Amino acid sequence: MEKPDEEYGDWEALVAAALLGTDRRRGGGPAGSPETLLDAAAVHAVRRRAGLRPAEAAARPDPAARDPRPAPPDAARRRLAQLLAGRTAGSGSGRRGAAPDLTELLPQWLAAAGRHGYRAPAALVPALLDAARARTDLRPQALALAGSRGLWLARLNPDWRFALRGGTGGAGDLPAATDPAGVARLWQEGLFAERVALLGIVRAHEPAAALRLLESTWTTERAEDRLMFLDSLRAGLSGADEPFLEAALGDRSRTVRATAAELLSALPRSALAARMAKRALACVGPDGVVPPAECDAGMLRDGVVSRPPAGRGERAWWLGQLVEAAPLSCWAERFGGRGPAEIVALPVASGEGWAEELHAAWCRAAVRQRDAPWSRALLGAPSAPPAAGPGTPSLAERAKLLETLPEAERASWVAEFIRAHGLSEAFQLLGVCVVPWTGTLGRAVVEALDSAREAGSYPWSFSGVMGLAERCLDPAEAGPLEVLTAAAQDPPDASPGAAAYWAEAFQRLTATLRLRATMLAELTSA
Repeated sequence: MEKPDEEYGDWEALVAAALLGTDRRRGGGPAGSPETLLDAAAVHAVRRRAGLRPAEAAARPDPAARDPRPAPPDAARRRLAQLLAGRTAGSGSGRRGAAPDLTELLPQWLAAAGRHGYRAPAALVPALLDAARARTDLRPQALALAGSRGLWLARLNPDWRFALRGGTGGAGDLPAATDPAGVARLWQEGLFAERVALLGIVRAHEPAAALRLLESTWTTERAEDRLMFLDSLRAGLSGADEPFLEAALGDRSRTVRATAAELLSALPRSALAARMAKRALACVGPDGVVPPAECDAGMLRDGVVSRPPAGRGERAWWLGQLVEAAPLSCWAERFGGRGPAEIVALPVASGEGWAEELHAAWCRAAVRQRDAPWSRALLGAPSAPPAAGPGTPSLAERAKLLETLPEAERASWVAEFIRAHGLSEAFQLLGVCVVPWTGTLGRAVVEALDSAREAGSYPWSFSGVMGLAERCLDPAEAGPLEVLTAAAQDPPDASPGAAAYWAEAFQRLTATLRLRATMLAELTSA
């Protein structure tokens, strides 16, 4: 019998036989069997590989820029490796439900490492980039920690290309704001992420120089890049930015125009704010609300969107935008020298439901202008039913208003809200409180969870708040919580097995708090 490679003379013959079938080519029999075809393919494959000429080696890439930041201590490095691998802590109970969720602790480790000024250990940068690729919430801190080595690797792996637009490369890569030649060179030649970071550094040192830098290339930038650069002006926004922002109102991109208008309306003394105040005051006063009859060209240029979303009336939509963009300081004189709380409490003389639209717009204005007195007035007392609040029943809007208050006042307000209404409506409010929670807020949350446990409710109904508590409670609270980890009998009329599930949830909470304390200690160890 012929050898397989003699039966099929070349690769094209092999392919033809495979497509047609060996029985059709040879009429069957041993010489034309599938086994012979496969043997011949194996021989030809070896020949083809052995005959390949090696390609010319590519140029070796330049090494990554040096990152001057120190690496974290060994114990912290091992902890990061464990968090990136997602393994459970070895000292847990062995039950999945009682072990800390390491994936939720990774953001805290990254934030704490950033505060200490560490860089990522070189061996863990690839895993860190993979984690940032999978979770966009990790990217700012992960890419800052990865630094210049992370950007270097991102240029070599298409899977990590996101880092080239979202990473800063670490402070060590960027020229000093006092180095004009280095600043100019990086601004012209750098990656987009590097240019955004550079703009922030220059703006912090000399705001006028940052604007000059932006103006030098503004007309040649892509629309999405102009939007990102414009958004970076939020930090340190001042009246000096007004001429640039006024010019941006004429940008060819609608999103850029809208962002410029939003930033200008956050400057109470800007010309746009004055124009919006004039329009809003013409619509709202002690005698009631008369919304605008049309959206004219001036309103369009100042960022008013003419077409309302589905379900909204045009005039209500225009009214809300005018009031939102008007400086809140203009209302005191309009309402006879009254303060925010008195103005908000006044009845709105209207039969069209304008009161809700007006108060919602004032809420957005208070958030945009970071006006704490107006936020307090619109929030009302935390003990009052949410639906009866003076501003808005929306918990999402209330959370935004809370962010304008000082940290301690914010925590105190939410703690009182929880004592009055429980945890079912507190999740979004807790999310804007500073971590770790103050003692007052932490105790209010734990007491509410304990009350739910005693009532026999399933802990699944409170899983969101329990997860927040694991990440946000002060780790020092682990000791006092120990008494709640013991399993107990289900109370009368409770859901079957609720007590055991609650004990497990509190075990996980205390284990997580202790692990967080250990993590922080590892980052400070020598």
